[in-house]
Amino acid sequence: MDFKELTTKNNQELKELLKVNQEKLRELRFKDSNKQLKNVREIRATRNLIAQILTLLNK
Repeated sequence: MDFKELTTKNNQELKELLKVNQEKLRELRFKDSNKQLKNVREIRATRNLIAQILTLLNK
């Protein structure tokens, strides 16, 4: 998801998206620790998206 797309969402949608991505990051970390994750860059992308959402919420 692009940062420009995030700016069009309201606070409630951003909070829901944040919750979903935090859960996704948790699952990715579990998979990585069990050596089941093929694309480890997905962790970085998810962390980046979470940071962008938090930036918009704190604005």
